[in-house]
Amino acid sequence: MKRTLQFTFLFCIGIVLFTAFEVKLHQDDPVYKTGDIIFQNSHSSQSEAIKLATHSKFSHVGVIVIKNKQPFVLEAVEPVSLTPLKAWIARGDQRYFEIKRPKESLPENIAVQKKLDSLQKIYLSKHYDIPFQWTDDKLYCSELVWKLYQKVYGIELCATRQLKDFDLSSPLVQTALKQRYGAAIPMNEQVVSPEDLYQSPLLQSVK
Repeated sequence: MKRTLQFTFLFCIGIVLFTAFEVKLHQDDPVYKTGDIIFQNSHSSQSEAIKLATHSKFSHVGVIVIKNKQPFVLEAVEPVSLTPLKAWIARGDQRYFEIKRPKESLPENIAVQKKLDSLQKIYLSKHYDIPFQWTDDKLYCSELVWKLYQKVYGIELCATRQLKDFDLSSPLVQTALKQRYGAAIPMNEQVVSPEDLYQSPLLQSVK
């Protein structure tokens, strides 16, 4: 009888500790919010060239959008898409990702939501911008994030740069540039990279 009571006591303690551990895991999970910026290293053909040119561990970025209480990622691929978050994470290198959000809370009023909904509809019709041009006709990943924040929230997350400001010395980068532009590389083209967004002083990491 004594052994039975001891076993029951230890079993109950184990259940309590396991439950507490589960609660802690749940508390440590990020609570995704619309406007969160999510970074990953993709498996695209241009991924390594982007990382070399920008000195970054990330080559792709998108914006989390909550729809019907489920997280999606608005991202510039071909075409611009709204991808379920789980599928987006699974597609990345070793499923590793990081999330950042503004240090100041984003407004969530009806006017902002209307702007966001309207811009999503416009962006979802766009093709991927292969030559990285600073126009609204087509979009690449970091350009989409930068412009969404600027147009919806009135926030410029970082300064834009020119193509010549990046490290273009790697043979892999040189090959990628020649494939895209031939001999006429637009060195003065206005651009923004995933790393520029990642280093924005306006953002903080989400643990």
